[in-house]
Amino acid sequence: MKKNSIKYSRMNGEVMREISRIIAYDIKDPRIPPMTSVVSVDVTADLKYAKVYVSVLGGEEERKRTAEGLRSASSHIRSCLAKNLNMRNTPELTFVMDDSIEYGVSMSRKIAQINHTEMEDADAGEAAPEDEE
Repeated sequence: MKKNSIKYSRMNGEVMREISRIIAYDIKDPRIPPMTSVVSVDVTADLKYAKVYVSVLGGEEERKRTAEGLRSASSHIRSCLAKNLNMRNTPELTFVMDDSIEYGVSMSRKIAQINHTEMEDADAGEAAPEDEE
């Protein structure tokens, strides 16, 4: 199966949706916070392995606890995946922490801060009387 085929993309999407649902509703581990998002899933062509990219809003300690919780729950997630999806093989799951959402949030804050500073400077420039002589 080619990596850019429609079937491959659809399969990755289905696995991602199902893992997201399992993490949100089936896992009761207190180490996994409710703000855990599955960003993407990369399943190998032979359906034996899958890398699950997970993003967690929080600090470094929160990420470590979540990674530990997901590793311990991976067998449960895999068995739920096997029950809910009709696949030839159920892939072994490897969880990878992804910082893309947190990076995007921090960049949005920085852009908003710069825009706010520029607006304050523009307002201060308009309010100050200018000498035209």
